[in-house]
Amino acid sequence: PPPRPPLSSTRSFGRRSTGSGGGEGILRGLGGARALLRALGRAGRGMAGAGGDQGHPAVVFVLGGPGSGKGTQCARLVESLGFCHLSAGDLLRAHMKSGSPDGQMVADMIKQGQIVPSEVTVNLLKGAMAADGGARFLIDGFPRNVENREAFETVMGFDCSGVLFFDCPEAVMERRLLARNEGRTDDNIETIKRRFKVFVEQSMPVVQHYQQCGKVIWADSDRSPEEIFADIAPQVEKLVPAA
Repeated sequence: PPPRPPLSSTRSFGRRSTGSGGGEGILRGLGGARALLRALGRAGRGMAGAGGDQGHPAVVFVLGGPGSGKGTQCARLVESLGFCHLSAGDLLRAHMKSGSPDGQMVADMIKQGQIVPSEVTVNLLKGAMAADGGARFLIDGFPRNVENREAFETVMGFDCSGVLFFDCPEAVMERRLLARNEGRTDDNIETIKRRFKVFVEQSMPVVQHYQQCGKVIWADSDRSPEEIFADIAPQVEKLVPAA
């Protein structure tokens, strides 16, 4: 298949540019982010061969802005390719509701506006992976920042096999989020804008890091779910083939 464009040609969160006049994505308003992405695109093009290494499971981090379609495509990959799908956010929320002392401590920290240590989330992921016993995992919405990424490698003792990055224009993600009927209190326009900004400032450096390593599968998610899946499924299967 033709090579995916590097993250250098961003229109929103990495989308291929369609002309100098279009696409006022949020990267345009964040100073040096575009220049940094251009440099990184020159530094690392294409996917490195990154099947699951011996001795530990194969992990694919699934990243993308809110409303980019991560959950939909993860469900399809689970059904079609047999991956185990883990959501770091869901695990953390379940931990807080568990009634355990550790869960209560995390809930108290969040209530007080404190940052939950990355090691807490990584250990929840580690426990869930061990309980599942599988060999191939999609970890959705993690790592959210560079410190998360570093903690994962430190605690787990290995890095991910690759990153599946869902790229979508801000306007499309905003429309999808506002149209959702899931009872989420964070799906209002002001909160959505803040979530976009946080993603670019905190999560895009993670994508940039793996772009340098040649580990990013670039997915244009401004398409139908069927088109997206037909595009990414063979790439994910090649990245971490079934045993």
